Amino acid sequence: MSTATTAPSTGVRSGAVLALACAAQFVVVLDVAVVNVALPSIRADLGFGTGTLHWVIVAYALILGSFLLLGGRICDVFGRRTALSIGLALFTLSSAAAGLATNAGMLLGARAAQGLGAALIPPAALATIAITFPDPGARGRALGLYGAVTGMSASVGVIAGGVITETLGWRWVFLVNLPIGLVLAVAALALLPRQRQRAGRLSRGVASSVTASAGIFALVLGLSEGSTRSWSGAASIGPLAAAIVLLATFFGLERRDPTPLVPREIRSRPVLSAAATAFFLFGALLAFIFLGSLLMQQLLAYSSATTGLAWLAMTVTSFVAAVLTGTKLLPILGVGRLIVGGLVLLAAAAVLASLVGPDAHYASGLLPALLVAGAAGGFAAPALQIGALTGVPEHAAGVAAGLLETMRDVGGSVGIAFVATALATAAGSGSDLADGFHHAYWIVAGLAVLGAATALATIRPNHPKAT
Repeated sequence: MSTATTAPSTGVRSGAVLALACAAQFVVVLDVAVVNVALPSIRADLGFGTGTLHWVIVAYALILGSFLLLGGRICDVFGRRTALSIGLALFTLSSAAAGLATNAGMLLGARAAQGLGAALIPPAALATIAITFPDPGARGRALGLYGAVTGMSASVGVIAGGVITETLGWRWVFLVNLPIGLVLAVAALALLPRQRQRAGRLSRGVASSVTASAGIFALVLGLSEGSTRSWSGAASIGPLAAAIVLLATFFGLERRDPTPLVPREIRSRPVLSAAATAFFLFGALLAFIFLGSLLMQQLLAYSSATTGLAWLAMTVTSFVAAVLTGTKLLPILGVGRLIVGGLVLLAAAAVLASLVGPDAHYASGLLPALLVAGAAGGFAAPALQIGALTGVPEHAAGVAAGLLETMRDVGGSVGIAFVATALATAAGSGSDLADGFHHAYWIVAGLAVLGAATALATIRPNHPKAT
């Protein structure tokens, strides 16, 4: 069993560990969003075609989502210190390669390598928080801050991407990761305790690990291709069919493997319930963010910079709500009520956003939806993380965190694929653009309602509470 050579940090050291975990998660999520504004400049410099430009984003997100579960396994086998430092080092070196890319193929390869390094980071960061803060109250406060930082990362990425691209050029969207990544990698080595390797566990479960990663890769690829091209085309049907076969094989291997990728210790109701709910929560939340950016630019004719600033309302609200969740609300309401309440608020936010028309004013039209959605994410996301990691043994914390992050990524891919298809269908039928957004936001509301129903059915209302 993995045993640290030192006891969990306390006081100033535990605060530094929390800052490290939050900062590491921040750069992972930031790099999904920061590239969006730079895409036109990248296309002009490197000669991307219109049909391949989106792969600058997809290559990173696809590899990240596919290898999160395996990243959690690596974290548990080799230790959080090793996984986090290697992940940060690979992410940083790949960022340098992306910033120095001279052609489209080199940039896409660097982005895929970035995603591979990033896949080691969230499981290690979440597991580090869960183990560093064993007290439920302290853990709730730490995960509240972690959730707040995660929630604001995407909005900050949009703003930062615009500023960096306009002042320094698109290459610095990637090169700025160098000093940040190096500092965080050194901090991981300095702050986190060494752990003894759980010899042989990774190699014995290699078949399950590879099958799971390949299945998730095929699933996310099929969803991406279906939403951008056609659900009836080979580019979508082939990967989705392969995903069904691979994931079915994975579940069969897991049942027979004496050392499965997902340890039997975390196949408990709290972990699996949180994972199922995370699918719908982040499917709705990430689809809401995706739609919001398009609505502001396409329907309301906001510039990139104005769009980024408009997201500040949701960012600040989410940050405050997440901090309140960890410090004040969890002891009073419990995990279940916060998750269900957040999902209900998210459904309400989607309904409010569906009413926004092309002549809407920001303050009276869009702002209420953004404030409600920010509160929803700030309440539900940290509570979900707390519920998933409570009671998980130390040697399985990485996989538990990886499972939760995997469901976040897959759920987000499904949600975005559904709403993108709704928009494309509306455009293809000649419908008004506002009608397309209206229907897409109702899909978001439906996903949130399904998430609330899942949480009501599987998560006890007041368990666990911080004390």
